[in-house]
Amino acid sequence: MKVTEIAFTGYPVTDMPRARAFYEGVLGLKPASTFEHDGKQWIEYDIAGATLGITNMAPDWKPSATGPSIALEVADFDAAVAALRAAGTPFCMEPVASPVCHMAVVTDPDGNSLCIHHRDQAGH
Repeated sequence: MKVTEIAFTGYPVTDMPRARAFYEGVLGLKPASTFEHDGKQWIEYDIAGATLGITNMAPDWKPSATGPSIALEVADFDAAVAALRAAGTPFCMEPVASPVCHMAVVTDPDGNSLCIHHRDQAGH
């Protein structure tokens, strides 16, 4: 087997309007594709050559803060943290700095965790 790329990262959600308000309103993501079937949806957000999908189509796929987590690279870490706090987004890991990056972990309205990340430039 030869893996050539990550096709998408998917998160299960229980309340699509609430989830979209977070992913689109708070995170500022733009839907690239929307699939609907029997009143359920799969929404895809294209982010720099990768795809993040949210769905309520799979009833046995449950949200979890302890499952896998996507790391979203942001241009301005401090501004992103401030915007998330202003929106009342829960932080399950407060912002931290390492020698190479800054990151924090938040949860979406269903409790799925997302890492907010910023790579530091060399010498900064």
